[in-house]
Amino acid sequence: MESREDFKSILPYLPLLVRSSTLFWPSRVVEALKALARGPHHSRVDSGEVLSVAISDIRSSLAQFEPLAPFAPDGYALFFDELMSRAEAAKWFGEVVPAMANMLLKFPSLLESHYQGADDPLGEGIYSVGTALHLLSSQEVGIVFLSQELIGALLACSFFCLFPVTNRGANYLPTINFDELFASLYESYSENQEHKIKCIVHYFERISSRMPVGFVSFERKVLPLDHRPLCMSYPEADFWSKSLLPLCRFEVHGSGLIEDQPNDALEVDFANKYIGGGTLNRGCVQEEIRFMVNPELIAGMLFLPSMADNEAIEIVGAERFSNYIGYASSFRYSGDHVDKRDVDALEDVRPGLSL
Repeated sequence: MESREDFKSILPYLPLLVRSSTLFWPSRVVEALKALARGPHHSRVDSGEVLSVAISDIRSSLAQFEPLAPFAPDGYALFFDELMSRAEAAKWFGEVVPAMANMLLKFPSLLESHYQGADDPLGEGIYSVGTALHLLSSQEVGIVFLSQELIGALLACSFFCLFPVTNRGANYLPTINFDELFASLYESYSENQEHKIKCIVHYFERISSRMPVGFVSFERKVLPLDHRPLCMSYPEADFWSKSLLPLCRFEVHGSGLIEDQPNDALEVDFANKYIGGGTLNRGCVQEEIRFMVNPELIAGMLFLPSMADNEAIEIVGAERFSNYIGYASSFRYSGDHVDKRDVDALEDVRPGLSL
């Protein structure tokens, strides 16, 4: 494991330890997660306030001494102790948090299996050489396949703020932990921020009761800056204004939502060079809403640095879990969504989003 270039590129951004090709949590983290997995009667984690303390304790056991965003503990307390109903909170702490703890306990073995699958391109899995989890740097053409189960574990790490963050900014990686999401809820409350978190909470409720079994691909595409005879290059600034080529036929629809279009439509978002934009902060427009109702998109924020002008990121297979109404300040979670879009029989993935 330690000799793999793909694994070595992402290891500094993971909370796990590795020894003799085995991934593992520190023993104190395992003890804490096992306590959470046994439920609130054993762990005593039955409120947002106590949950934030448990998160801080686990982070300390990982020797992560970077402070959480100011007011993050207050945000966890506000959402789970005041904004969530008692019945919803009882289910969250009694069923969902234990399930998330079990996801985290499985995370090391899931990741090991993920890399083993990448070494067996002729096996039953969809992995192939070069498609395992790795840092997919700017100007690097490549693709990463992740199972929905592994994504669930990665997002549980985000919820518990377990990813190390020291070098992320220096390497042009976006925010990945959820502390700023909760901190901004308390620091400057807005109803749309509350409903963004409701989408995340609903996602964990869904996968805790039934884990999806598909795959999601994350691909960085690059147009070369220099001219090459056998491929399309990045065009000059005046390319479109001087072009005499006719456009292909296209249709304009004055109503409807991008995510409700037919299966063969490629959804395009162009808002931010950082994938996810303000998803894990205060943002709540086109890109951020898409990442809230399809939370598996957030996983790409772990390993995809910012895009240059000649780059795009295409994500295929992310499942939609939530319905919503409104936009920006009027955004509201409006219940469960069952994604009925066709799934490719070979790769078990859904249609894609291009950023």
